[in-house]
Amino acid sequence: MRYLSVCSGIEAATVAWHPLGWEPAAFSEIEPFPRAVLAHHYPNVPCHGDFTTIGADDYGAIDLLVGGTPCQSFSIAGLRGGLDDDRGNLALEFLRLADRKRPRWLVWENVPGVLSIDGGRAFGSILGGMGELGYGFAYRVLDAQHFGVPQRRRRVFVVGYLGDWRRAAAVLFERHSLSGHPAPRREAREAVAALTANGVGTCGADDNQGQAGHLIAADVTATLPAGGNETGGNRYPGTSAETCSEAGPQGKGWQEDCAYTLEARNKVQAVAFDMRGREDGAQMEGPHDTANLRAASGGSSRSYIATSAVRRLTPVECERLQGFPDQYTNVPYRGKPAADGPRYKALGNSMAVPVMAWLGQRIAAVDAIKQKARAA
Repeated sequence: MRYLSVCSGIEAATVAWHPLGWEPAAFSEIEPFPRAVLAHHYPNVPCHGDFTTIGADDYGAIDLLVGGTPCQSFSIAGLRGGLDDDRGNLALEFLRLADRKRPRWLVWENVPGVLSIDGGRAFGSILGGMGELGYGFAYRVLDAQHFGVPQRRRRVFVVGYLGDWRRAAAVLFERHSLSGHPAPRREAREAVAALTANGVGTCGADDNQGQAGHLIAADVTATLPAGGNETGGNRYPGTSAETCSEAGPQGKGWQEDCAYTLEARNKVQAVAFDMRGREDGAQMEGPHDTANLRAASGGSSRSYIATSAVRRLTPVECERLQGFPDQYTNVPYRGKPAADGPRYKALGNSMAVPVMAWLGQRIAAVDAIKQKARAA
């Protein structure tokens, strides 16, 4: 399978599809840092700029066109300009490129907000345009948390096949998913870590804003195991709640380099009130009255309380949230190692690798069935 990737970002598609033996004909990306990541990992793959300038004969024939055009105009967190927004209009430019290149397969991704904007008419226009080009299509909302990564990330995926909607439908729809017995899912959590770097948040809303790079961490404690660190050594000698959050980031026992847990709940010794008066708690006065405190703590003058600590995710944890290899975005950039800010933004704007891997495997399976049918 030879594919062209547009709005490539840091290439979740290629990371996902490399094990399948698929070949990227070219990438298309305009942002400087993602281009640096692509140049570092794929120096032999051409990287185009604006994909609207790719011609019919550029980069040879392709079997598949993939892209997640900018989502800001469709996001529920944005102004929702839809197809009237220049960024939203890139969805139609994706179809124009498909018309020029005429691949067998199309894979287009965006936020769930695209389904509802303008009463569904914008999404209908995209699907209608795909149909006018001769592509049968199917779409489905896929959530990354069901593909092995600890984050909630719902995205709309549209798969098209030239001349046959059944092949597109075969990729996305599974018979057991229609049985009325959905797989159990983890409960949504209200508390998520909000990380900002140069004004860019990498955790927050479920609906991704491309410029904000939002990620939802569902169970981030799994991304940086105890005793490990970003490079595989022992820089973080205690990455567990018991060690790192013993008394909060500034408390006794805190290790400066320790990446303590996203939501570390520990019992720490704390004096809620000053003890003044007799040892048995009599004659307490005003705000220093600890009678209730002593009763609740079994007569002790001190009480243990549960604390919660919130920290920033590390870039490696964000890479793991998206299914990328560790340090994938840690590349030279402008003459020095990449800063955290560009890494966070690029990861937040990316697709989830395991979801793309599943789609690739399904497409490969449908193609294999087709080849068997021809052979018979």
